[in-house]
Amino acid sequence: MARRVLAVDDSKTMRDMVAFTLRGAGFDVLEAEDGVRALSVLSSQSVDLVITDINMPNMDGVTLVRQLRAKPNFKSTPILILTTEGGEDKKADGRAAGATGWIVKPFAPDKLLQVVNKVCPGR
Repeated sequence: MARRVLAVDDSKTMRDMVAFTLRGAGFDVLEAEDGVRALSVLSSQSVDLVITDINMPNMDGVTLVRQLRAKPNFKSTPILILTTEGGEDKKADGRAAGATGWIVKPFAPDKLLQVVNKVCPGR
């Protein structure tokens, strides 16, 4: 069974790039355009990994991470933040919320796959 990833980003282009990269490596990819939609998707689907942007309408990525970590079934799910934000204060916010890792956009597909495989190893 393929590992399933939820890609959360308000940019369809970025979601497409993440999905293309991960599907090419055999992952099943779900998509959401913001944190609110991500929570809706995750209410009915299970995933092995969440990759989220920070700056999104309706619900930002740090709030999404915080809300997922408050749910028992997402306590140990890896959550990566993929964003243009590279400042230490933002990274500290992400870590405090419970993010597993941080990748700065633009991303290199091989680097994304390397990090994804590290935090979400195959079964």
